Amino acid sequence: MASDDIAQLADALSKTHVGDGELSFKGLGLKLDNAASVEELIREIEQYQGLRALRLEGNTVGVDAARAIAKALESKDLLQRCYWSDMFTGRLRSEIPTALRSLGSALMSAGARLTELDLSDNAFGPDGVRGIEQLLKSPSCHTLRELKLNNCGMGIGGGKILAESLIACHRQSSAHGAPLRLRVFIAGRNRLENEGARALAKAFQLMGSLEEVHMPQNGINYSGVMALASAMRHNPELRVLNFNDNTFTKKGTLAMAQALRHLRNVQVINFGDCLVRSEGAIALAAVLRDGLPILKELNLSFGEITEAAALVVAQAVTDKPHMEKVDLNGNCLGEEGCEALRELMENMDKGDMLSSLSDDEGEPEDEEDDDDQENSDDDDDHANDDCNEDDEEDRDIVKENGIIRKYSPEKARESPPEVMSFLSCPSAEKLLQMGETRTDLSQQVDVSDPREAAGVFLKIASLYREDTETKTAVLETIDAVLKKLLSASALHSYCFLSTLLVMMGLLKGEDKVKKVSLVPGQLLCLEHAVQQEYFPQHHASLLHTFTSKSGEALKCCSSAGERLSSALEKKCRDHH
Repeated sequence: MASDDIAQLADALSKTHVGDGELSFKGLGLKLDNAASVEELIREIEQYQGLRALRLEGNTVGVDAARAIAKALESKDLLQRCYWSDMFTGRLRSEIPTALRSLGSALMSAGARLTELDLSDNAFGPDGVRGIEQLLKSPSCHTLRELKLNNCGMGIGGGKILAESLIACHRQSSAHGAPLRLRVFIAGRNRLENEGARALAKAFQLMGSLEEVHMPQNGINYSGVMALASAMRHNPELRVLNFNDNTFTKKGTLAMAQALRHLRNVQVINFGDCLVRSEGAIALAAVLRDGLPILKELNLSFGEITEAAALVVAQAVTDKPHMEKVDLNGNCLGEEGCEALRELMENMDKGDMLSSLSDDEGEPEDEEDDDDQENSDDDDDHANDDCNEDDEEDRDIVKENGIIRKYSPEKARESPPEVMSFLSCPSAEKLLQMGETRTDLSQQVDVSDPREAAGVFLKIASLYREDTETKTAVLETIDAVLKKLLSASALHSYCFLSTLLVMMGLLKGEDKVKKVSLVPGQLLCLEHAVQQEYFPQHHASLLHTFTSKSGEALKCCSSAGERLSSALEKKCRDHH
């Protein structure tokens, strides 16, 4: 080593002891190639009695240097925290696993019991994960509480190796009577994609101890998101959920919404840049209304959410006593929508909670809806090419978690023949012939199948006539159906209402749902229903938000549309 290098190292090492058993070489920019280059550093490690934390980040460590450091660590049985991020700059990728194995072997030999391991910002790929595989499985990691592997280029292969290692660690630690209880997991920017996410989800579900999960920017689509959602609900202590910049779309968002219903300790949700879209935002608003009692931050930025859906979210968060920040920037609100959102928050005395809306994308153009929808579906198909083979796994997740289902023809075949006959070809005559048993139609409506439920409602409501007998029969049936649907959980009832809005042309949907040709009777049935006790004010508020923003869709039934708007306004006003 050149004399000026030695002098620089000696000077740097004089500042390394930072208390609490920590020895820090952080950010010194040292180029440690061989045993000679780390002599001073090793002396510091060997002489430090009670070493509990070692910081090596911000230097570059070669294989021979790593072996020498490892030798010094073999006697450090009290070591608990290894801050080893960004310590292989300029090294060949093939060198890194060897260096990591040396360091890991030393910790195992020492009998160290780690609580924190940070290897972030080391571009070691799947082979690098192989380099820490034995360490992760060993007793040295049975006590691990924080694992940070941000920006390591793990890829799908690395994600799978990591998951298998964590599962093995949990299994072996459980056999010793003290199961692995990992609390913090950070693995952003790793291209884990669906397969890596699904593998890790199995590990997360098994552990059940997570408090923070950060997996932004991993190329995960709805299939992987659904698996992660399923795992999240088995981690009741979760406080922070950060999946920023993955692709949820409707399926993934509904799965996450369903998982969040089971979590009471969540304080931060970051689903920004996740293509949550309007239907997803409405589902999350339902969960906000029903649960998440101590939520502080919600990020739904850059999610293609339109004005009305953003307002529904805002209405749901204003009742949260601990809420500090709501980020809806970069969505599709338009100037008037941004103003309406700010006004709503200010009226609730929560104006300072709303993040800037400076990057709003403006209102979506209606005439492009159909083209956009087709393109969007194509994008989703291509983005999830590997999802077909995982349908069975998806179905298991759906079955376990009761995630909102699509219409299934098998279910329809279980219905009584007169119901089948009516639903396949509805008519006022058939409804009247059913007599009092027509209210049994409500039993055929599945609250977990919003598309079917909305379809049944619209079919019955389309038969509305002003003659007393038909009107009474239709309204009685509508009351029975809606009473069941709206008394379900907020998530299921909101999903029903958002699907209804899509079918009525008041909300742009993500799935290929056929819009109905609206008739006045459907709006008049809603007008009647809104005035009933079973129709909660917050449901009326949701409908009112959309009908007031989508007047064009109701023009074909202007008189009935005005009556519905009036009833909704009254319900909302009376509540306030």
